[in-house]
Amino acid sequence: MVKIRLARVGSKKNPIYRIVVSDSRSPRDGRNIETIGRYNPQPDPSIVEVELARADHWRGHGAQPTAPVKKLISIVRARG
Repeated sequence: MVKIRLARVGSKKNPIYRIVVSDSRSPRDGRNIETIGRYNPQPDPSIVEVELARADHWRGHGAQPTAPVKKLISIVRARG
């Protein structure tokens, strides 16, 4: 099964995430199929960038987003 999820790339006590499409059996920070965005929760306001066209493409092909990714996608859609 393919999932759209967060992969941590930041250093210790410096969380920065990539929004990736990967196989559900692969490790969190392991191999991924495609990177479709990024999320940095540290600044105020947080930085959220998602390629909505690619997210919709993967959802159309059966990829399931995790709960945090669903929320981030809805935030980006609300911004317009």
